[in-house]
Amino acid sequence: MQYRTLGRTGIKVTPYALGAMMLGSFGNPDRKEGIRIIHRALDAGINFVDTADRYGDSEEVVGEALAGRRDQVVLATKFHGPVDDDVNHRGASRRWIVEAVERSLRNLRTDHIDLYQLHRPDPDTDIDETLSALTDLVRQGKVRAIGSSSMRGSEIVEAQWVSDRRGFERFRTEQPNYSILDREIEREILPVTQRYGMGTLVYSPLAGGTLTGRYRAGAANDEFRAGTGMRHFRDARRLAATEQLIALADETGIRLTHLAMAFTIAHPGVTSAIAGPRTMEQLEDTLAGVDVRLDDDVLDRIDAIVPPGESVGAMDMVYRGPEVGDPAMRRRPVGERAAA
Repeated sequence: MQYRTLGRTGIKVTPYALGAMMLGSFGNPDRKEGIRIIHRALDAGINFVDTADRYGDSEEVVGEALAGRRDQVVLATKFHGPVDDDVNHRGASRRWIVEAVERSLRNLRTDHIDLYQLHRPDPDTDIDETLSALTDLVRQGKVRAIGSSSMRGSEIVEAQWVSDRRGFERFRTEQPNYSILDREIEREILPVTQRYGMGTLVYSPLAGGTLTGRYRAGAANDEFRAGTGMRHFRDARRLAATEQLIALADETGIRLTHLAMAFTIAHPGVTSAIAGPRTMEQLEDTLAGVDVRLDDDVLDRIDAIVPPGESVGAMDMVYRGPEVGDPAMRRRPVGERAAA
């Protein structure tokens, strides 16, 4: 495995990270297999593992798997999402952060987290409060570096400015969604993270499974995730683009999954792509493609299918912010809608 520097932290990580969301109750409830998958990834040279407190018992699986191997791993986890029914056991308040980190440390069986990430922006909490609490965790030695996820460009810039003005630790990484089908971050997010020297670890490089080739145009697409009702597995535009990518993969002799993973790490602003296997077979497929590199001709042909900075539809689970999700934030009250 080659290594890349995680932003300007000096921490060296592999271009492929192991995402553990599907290892545990969210995906594969067989803990022993989850542990074997993690061990296989480490044995293959991957040194970067990412999870989150809201992924069921994933942190516990990771913690058990890393027993005796913790020092070999750059360990990342996230906070923000609800972990139970308590309204204060979520978000980015100081109250929750100081409790959430202790829960994660216990679950992960470690005394420190290498990268502690805000899983989603929290409109209800001042970023000043969040960064203040995270700074205390770094100074206490419980966290080595902090990062964000799914932030817009303006939110990334605001957080950097707050850190600079207040003397807080700054977000060293951002974790956005990125794949051949989801290229919006090339317009703003990646240029901003590069400008601030942030590492970028991208999730869903296989577009939530669409770029495995399992979901085809004209097929029922009712396997595993498609059966959950997620619309992006039935999006005609995404499936049509995928068919073109399948043809390109067949012509070049590069497996579609390898093409998709190699595409994401070809961007100079991307540090690592997070592979999230549910089974050993899926991990082995990822590992078989770690040395694949795409030449300019292949990248140009991908650009012709999905233009740079554009997305074909969108994954259902991608965070869009309350401004998009809450109709009340997009519509004036009825009485104020008359033209001036």
